[in-house]
Amino acid sequence: MKTINFLFVLLFSTSLFAQTKLTKKEIKELPNTIENEFKKAYGLSNTWKEYKMIPRNEFVVFQKRVLDSVAILRNEIVARQNIVDSQKKEIAYLNDNINKVSNDLTSSQNKENQINVLGIATNKTTYNMFTWSLIGILLLALIFFISKFKSSNILTKKAKNNLSEIESEFETFRKKSLEKEQKLRRQLQDEINKQRGV
Repeated sequence: MKTINFLFVLLFSTSLFAQTKLTKKEIKELPNTIENEFKKAYGLSNTWKEYKMIPRNEFVVFQKRVLDSVAILRNEIVARQNIVDSQKKEIAYLNDNINKVSNDLTSSQNKENQINVLGIATNKTTYNMFTWSLIGILLLALIFFISKFKSSNILTKKAKNNLSEIESEFETFRKKSLEKEQKLRRQLQDEINKQRGV
């Protein structure tokens, strides 16, 4: 109620200063706004010394119109406040949805950047580095073993060649030894025969 009285006094005082000289007919034809109601009340009132006198029935009409205008303004304020409240709720709902979508996006990006290896979540970069390192190590090991195999194969071939040469030399030596032995036995037999025949 104090607010209404304050509005009433404020509007009445501002309208007094804004009064311009209008005829009574022009004053009556003004549109029905709070400001114009003050102008009508002031313009249609009688003057007695320095006071303005408003007839009672005019004051009651004036009061009714001002209260109606205030009620309309209150209804507008309430309606606009309801709109603001509903917009705040909608903004809060949209912010919650944005946060949810943002969290889902972050979760999806994390899942996209991870690979499950034996039930362990591993970062793709780490997995790729590990995989390529393992492939590199296996390739190096393969190259190492191939080179070892080739060098061993070369050594084995040399050893086989040497063995066959040694075997042939040994066979030659054995034949020569047999021949020498047979020769020596003959000579020994000849000497034994010589000694007996003496």
